Amino acid sequence: MAAHMLYSVFLAVLVVLVASPATRPAEAASAHLHFYMHDVTGGPSPTAVRVVNAPRGYFGNMFVIDDKLTEGTSSSSTTVGRAQGYYMCASVANLELLVTMNVVLTSGPYAGSSITVVGRDDINAPVRELSVVGGTGEFRMARGYVLWKTVTPEIIDLELFVNP
Repeated sequence: MAAHMLYSVFLAVLVVLVASPATRPAEAASAHLHFYMHDVTGGPSPTAVRVVNAPRGYFGNMFVIDDKLTEGTSSSSTTVGRAQGYYMCASVANLELLVTMNVVLTSGPYAGSSITVVGRDDINAPVRELSVVGGTGEFRMARGYVLWKTVTPEIIDLELFVNP
């Protein structure tokens, strides 16, 4: 009986050691990404196109986007990816948007990965916070947030804080 009890204790200790964080593979480090989104709504090559016209005012307007993401504010800066998705005017009283987009990275260490962003954009606020709700590749099942700031009406400063 004592041998059986000793074996049970040994087995319990072994299970605790195997399941302890020290023996698990290290989690991927958090990522902090910073780039600029070029949301061009007019001219000969728009990257944001209105697909739903509201019956009056802005409420209900919907735009589909395929915006260039660059390292700097200039559209000739190095391209790092695309912001693909849509935004819609979701407030009757103010110009507030519902944004749903994939940040598709095409260069750098995360090329081939994407980050899914969803959230509310109150364009009158100096800084908005949107949610990272998932991703692919290096960012599969990612969580985090995006700080979203308007530089000009066509340039948005995006800072992503992502826990892959």
